[in-house]
Amino acid sequence: MFFALKVPANLAGPIREAQRKLRGNWRNVNADQMHVTLAYLPAVPNERVDELKRLGVQLMQDLAPMQVHLRGTGYHPNEGSPRVWFVKVEAEGLTELAQALRDGIHELGLRTDDQPFKGHITLARKKGPAPRVPPLIFTQNWQAGGAVLYRSILRKTGPIYETASTFRFRAPLPADPTTEPTPTEPSTTEPSTAPTTTSPAPQAAPDHQ
Repeated sequence: MFFALKVPANLAGPIREAQRKLRGNWRNVNADQMHVTLAYLPAVPNERVDELKRLGVQLMQDLAPMQVHLRGTGYHPNEGSPRVWFVKVEAEGLTELAQALRDGIHELGLRTDDQPFKGHITLARKKGPAPRVPPLIFTQNWQAGGAVLYRSILRKTGPIYETASTFRFRAPLPADPTTEPTPTEPSTTEPSTAPTTTSPAPQAAPDHQ
């Protein structure tokens, strides 16, 4: 199982365009399977899944939506013959969330992988000899409004990801410091500064009969 951010469908176009540059024995990852892994659990007993769901709610309900930015492509491992082609991602608070999830999982007595967190989206996996694609730079971004707990089901054709639970980032977005507050309109009635004079009351005219 693993916690992850789901990649939205509107990024499928530019990602597919990049995947068309691959040659040889690279196997593309389908757009609907793309994600940013936050914490991976190699083995989870079925009776422990509810604890992971509670952990996700606890850690994510007070988070605000994240603006996630795509960056440049890379390979893993970078030296020798790589197995994975990916694009890096960055977002404020993303590394902290990944660490909090891993710490929480360990406190539950469950294991995670030992790899340091590096935000990325896997674009393709290599199944035999294949050339590298020169580095590419992506400029797209998206607002992540929550995360997912996935169950990975292994198949000969590749893994299938089944949603076990979803978690919304419920906190409001912080105010934009570059936005100036709207000035308050002054009152249309202002006190007069001119001196006031009191006119004598008019004398009543004599009553002629």
